[in-house]
Amino acid sequence: MDLSAAQWRKSTRSGSDGGQCVEVATNLPGVVAVRDSKDSGGATLACTDTEWHAFITSLKTAP
Repeated sequence: MDLSAAQWRKSTRSGSDGGQCVEVATNLPGVVAVRDSKDSGGATLACTDTEWHAFITSLKTAP
């Protein structure tokens, strides 16, 4: 998958100390990409918009 046009944004929950940071790219048609900001050249998780929204919803509703 070509992610060269991805516009990455860091999670607002990520601290400024370089700790556990996640970046998300939502500007790609039909795809949401997620990566570790400390390893921007490493592995990237890609899912559909529907899968991403289901994941986020499950996090918000988890006990």
